[in-house]
Amino acid sequence: MLQLVSSGLAGMWLNLAGVNMPPGYPAQAVSWQGLSWLDAPTPVEPKVEKTIEGYLQTLKAQGLDPKQQAVWLQTNGNLLIDRNGKIPVPSASLTKAATSLAVITTWGLDKKLDTIVSANGKISQGTLTGDLIVRGGGDPLFVWEDAIALAQSLNKLGIDRVSGNLIVVDKFHMNYKADPQKAGELLKQAFTGINLPPALLNTEFKDVNIVKLPTAPTATTTTKLPQVKIAGTVMVASEEPSVVTPLIRHRSLSPIEILRQMNIYSNNEIAQILADSVGGAEQVMKIVSTTAKFPPAEIQLINGSGLGVQNRLSPRAVCQIFRTLHQTLQPANLNLADIFPVAGAESVGTLKDRHLPVGTTMKTGTLNEVSALGGVLPTRDRGLVWFVIVNKGSQIAKLRQQQDTLLQSLLKEWGTVTPTPLVVTKHDREPAYFGDPARNIVLMPTPANSSVQNP
Repeated sequence: MLQLVSSGLAGMWLNLAGVNMPPGYPAQAVSWQGLSWLDAPTPVEPKVEKTIEGYLQTLKAQGLDPKQQAVWLQTNGNLLIDRNGKIPVPSASLTKAATSLAVITTWGLDKKLDTIVSANGKISQGTLTGDLIVRGGGDPLFVWEDAIALAQSLNKLGIDRVSGNLIVVDKFHMNYKADPQKAGELLKQAFTGINLPPALLNTEFKDVNIVKLPTAPTATTTTKLPQVKIAGTVMVASEEPSVVTPLIRHRSLSPIEILRQMNIYSNNEIAQILADSVGGAEQVMKIVSTTAKFPPAEIQLINGSGLGVQNRLSPRAVCQIFRTLHQTLQPANLNLADIFPVAGAESVGTLKDRHLPVGTTMKTGTLNEVSALGGVLPTRDRGLVWFVIVNKGSQIAKLRQQQDTLLQSLLKEWGTVTPTPLVVTKHDREPAYFGDPARNIVLMPTPANSSVQNP
């Protein structure tokens, strides 16, 4: 973008991309224009038409029916290619784009899902004589590291042992387990430090994104973990006891951070928890078709993850979902690259072993006989090109390779933008991390401090 600005091409590129930059605004502050429906289709570029037809013929030579394949390409207001683009087809994890939009539309960008830890007994000499109560708030990304940090916070409150039970109330999830009994058992396991994954003890504690210890463990040292021993069992209750003492409020990651983790790793459990949190598949369909302004018939979902061929989306609808997400994020100085993986910026998750054009922001989707790819490709001549490719076939590795080749061919035709424009660049910021003790807010005085920290 800096090269574009210095060469005087910024205004032209932003216009092509559908971005409105008011006079005097820096490039970082660009905002997306309104999502009007497509203008009259422009004539298909002969070279692009030839590229798409060659792609479909390659699939035909592989034994796949070209009529069963779907390709949709558009700029902000112009349709470039439509091959079965208005027909809802099994789109696998492209469904997670719909779940992402439903979550942001329902929650906004700042909502936190609090887990409240309380006691219904007295604390004396390291022991809570009574039960420890954990009331979940629907956090889909509470994991081992968060549980260990929570044990550490309880230790600071003078609790090393619980004489009673661990009682789980409401929507408490851990390690992607939505069943409260299973989640509670995992929490107890983390509190006691028994049979924790070796990688958690020997490797992950060296990483920035987990609980930080005073000294990183080595092969010759013993890892000392905070512990809260629970004498009783894990119980699930429909409501808290009538009298409890709130101890700690654990705050979830932000919706942006949760969605990014979900989409980078295409985590089905997180997606389903999130979809359920906004009312389930029916509500996701209603929210998304209304917000992104496409025909309701073009989205048919049975869950929030995309598992199952019953989940169907038209490529046109998926493009509109991506564009709407991008528009929604812009006022907060965010964009699509902040919640989806970006080629060249990620070395983990679903982009591993892919060879997509650098700067492409996208979501992948895979079922036994479905390979899907959708997102946005920044180009020199056409600005932002929104694309969805959905293949029906069983040779998934080969289909992925051909999708990558197709996008590389299109970029060769339209030209590369270097560096990737800021309007589709992930923002660098200090990431929140699993096990961050700062996300545990003490609600009662610690033994060394008589004042209560304000939540």
